[in-house]
Amino acid sequence: MSRRAPRPRPTSVPRLIGRLALGAVLVLAGVSHLSFARDDFQAQVPEWLPFDDDAVVLASGVVEITLGGALLVLGRKRVAVGWVVAAFFIAIFPGNISQLVTHTDAFGLDTDAKRAVRLIGQPLLVLLALWSTGAWRDRAALRSQLTRSK
Repeated sequence: MSRRAPRPRPTSVPRLIGRLALGAVLVLAGVSHLSFARDDFQAQVPEWLPFDDDAVVLASGVVEITLGGALLVLGRKRVAVGWVVAAFFIAIFPGNISQLVTHTDAFGLDTDAKRAVRLIGQPLLVLLALWSTGAWRDRAALRSQLTRSK
């Protein structure tokens, strides 16, 4: 008797809406990196990062547009995309911490209290990425797919 590999479960309407909304927000954020909010995003690049601030902002903008687009159109790959988006949100968290530590004003965050409150938002984005894509719930299915593809 052969066992079928686990597959991701169907997604609910609230998860679908969450995934699409997160995708749209990432696309918009990516576009803003490349255009109207470029200076504000440069203010978040940690001073210790050994790259040109503008290059980091442009690259992260392209990544955000790509990830947002993937959330919007790659529904069948949503579990893998969810893990990548969550990892991205974790990877950019030092920029938010740097903004607080260096007391840098950007995006209307002109006090340390406002900057500290914003830090709470990043873990919530990680959770939203994992929940809306079913990434945490369906991690066994992803593991099985990755194992089979080797």
